[in-house]
Amino acid sequence: MRIAIVYNRVSEKVINRFGSINRERYGKKSIERILAALKQGGHKVAAFEGDKDLIDNLEEFMPRVVKGERPGMVFNLAYGIQGQARYTHVPGILEMVGLPYVGSGPMAHSLALDKVVAKMLFVQNGLPTPEFAVLETPGFEIPDLPYPLIVKPRNEAVSFGIKIVNDDDELREAAGAIFERFEQPVLVERFIAGREINVGLLGNSPPDALPPAELTFGEGGPQIYTYEDKTRKSGRTVGITCPANLDDAARERVTDLAKRAFQVLGCVDCARVDLRLDDDGNFYILEINSLPSLGEHGSYVAAAQAAGLDFPALINRLVEVASARYFGTLAPIALEGTRSPSEELLEYVTSRRDRIERRIAQWTGLSSRTLDTVGVRTAFDQLDKTLREVGLQPSESDEPRDSARLWTTPAGFDGGTLLIGHVDVPLPQSASVPTFSRDPEWLYGEGIGSSRAPLVALEFALRALKRRRRLTRLPLGVLYYGDEGLDCERSSDAIRRAAARAKQVLVLRPGSTGDRFITQRRGVRHYALRLEGPARKPGQATKKPEVLRWAWRRLEQLCELSDRNERIAVSISDMKTTSYRNLLPHEVHAVVLVSYLDPAKADVIETEIRDMLKADRGGIRVHLDLTAERPPMRSRRTNAPLSKRIRAAAERWDIPYAEDSALLPSVAGLVPEETAVICGVGPAAVETFTAREAVERISVVQRTLLLAQLLFDESERA
Repeated sequence: MRIAIVYNRVSEKVINRFGSINRERYGKKSIERILAALKQGGHKVAAFEGDKDLIDNLEEFMPRVVKGERPGMVFNLAYGIQGQARYTHVPGILEMVGLPYVGSGPMAHSLALDKVVAKMLFVQNGLPTPEFAVLETPGFEIPDLPYPLIVKPRNEAVSFGIKIVNDDDELREAAGAIFERFEQPVLVERFIAGREINVGLLGNSPPDALPPAELTFGEGGPQIYTYEDKTRKSGRTVGITCPANLDDAARERVTDLAKRAFQVLGCVDCARVDLRLDDDGNFYILEINSLPSLGEHGSYVAAAQAAGLDFPALINRLVEVASARYFGTLAPIALEGTRSPSEELLEYVTSRRDRIERRIAQWTGLSSRTLDTVGVRTAFDQLDKTLREVGLQPSESDEPRDSARLWTTPAGFDGGTLLIGHVDVPLPQSASVPTFSRDPEWLYGEGIGSSRAPLVALEFALRALKRRRRLTRLPLGVLYYGDEGLDCERSSDAIRRAAARAKQVLVLRPGSTGDRFITQRRGVRHYALRLEGPARKPGQATKKPEVLRWAWRRLEQLCELSDRNERIAVSISDMKTTSYRNLLPHEVHAVVLVSYLDPAKADVIETEIRDMLKADRGGIRVHLDLTAERPPMRSRRTNAPLSKRIRAAAERWDIPYAEDSALLPSVAGLVPEETAVICGVGPAAVETFTAREAVERISVVQRTLLLAQLLFDESERA
């Protein structure tokens, strides 16, 4: 499990300084001991300051999870930085962003930290606590309580400002110091002479009581645990006797009182209840520490040791009881062989989040832009190595090895499933793309959405199947091509032949935003338009049109042929001119794109374009050539069973599933009409085929798991 330790030690990162400042700090040594203990328990651990950067840090360390995957957990040690009810600040943030954590929630912390409210609740619930009064302002009236008394700040911990007073003068002096230093009301309560007993609690419903511990103060100094004692600056040593020397009846009474106080304030997981035992055998609850110190010299740790829990065992037990509270079990990890196959797929994929992202980073560092033949060949070779490791073998083919390659399982893929993706990144050689990076929601890098993330999702889905020993009997082919940026002009025949052999095809293009799968795509025709006319001088009188001005008007008219209802669009994607020095252009070159769904309508539009270019030419020579075509992927009835199976696999893990159509073409248009095909099976991405390409982090996990589940289900059917 991923566990983030959140603490307050040195950071003062806030937007503004506002309100009272927290004086409690966790020691570096204590944090390091806790971190080491959690690592010893097999957890992946990081530590963060509980400041304004906390949410970003946690989101980076513990990204969103899929259904059935346990989220990371926060081991909360944070006292807060400033303001009121500081113990509640970090738990409140964790509640808001949806992260489970060890320890009590905001309500319990706020009640425990406000000593006056806590004592009022104790009284209302019949729990013994010393009589008390609250001093609101420096000009207070002396309360009607017998001396000696104890004074302490209303909302502080770790014995800040605590002092025994024996008369009115000492009371006014001690209270005045608290008003001045802490700027808050003063709690005054009757001092209970006798023994100080601490009871640590661990667990829930009900909590387990650790052996009671007694603080021994020795000779000299007040018979209370002061801040100077806790920070070892008092000059004396306060001992801890655990178990405390109590008879069975007293031990039962004190643990019962501690548990009741724990429940009254709504604490969970852990707490320490501080009590006094008078000479007549009566216990009095002083307060509850809802965030008990885990320092090596504290009574809570000593009590755990007396109960047989060394420090690593205690820390990991705290994680277990919090896991039980959130997830309903004290055994978060099932034994191998006791999980269902789907649960094992989930565990395999989700436990490898970091490895998946590292693998994506490695692939984005391998440049294989379309015109980089060496890079494309290197990418093919790397993919070949990976698929051979998984258990697939290359298929013998007469195709050029740099245009398309095919791998199959031992069962072949005839009548089975074909997965298609591309290794080339369709970017110009001159394009500048930042190196791999990530933020809490997205991964960035060259070709990360269009090529790299789908490729890695495929790899880990296949590895998950291999782990389940399902890959060899699954009819499966994997075809990757290397000329997406050239509109598949060299690989299209190989793709058509392979797709015709399969029962169904999954195209590993990225899903669209909104986690949508693509069931229909428009086709695109590329036309090269060349217009030629005489070279003219600027201002030269002539009855014939200038070639550039004529081109502007005609190209605008061509674009007006677009019809949204007919799902056809005419656009100009590039335009260049050729001219001699000081003369007007005599040639215009343009690229005309026709986006369409119905090829017959595209034919009609082509005829209209040619007719428009012939009319009123005024001597301008027109050349229009079809240079490339990406056929459309049209909705087909054969998709229904495949869509149903993908939806069922997605619903099993609450992975969003929706179908959509897309404007841009893909190799799905090369799949025969009688073959089922779904596109957009890769992780959801944005800004594809640009330098700003990004893939959604949670979608990487979701689509990897979905692909693994779908192929596993197919193996069951084989």
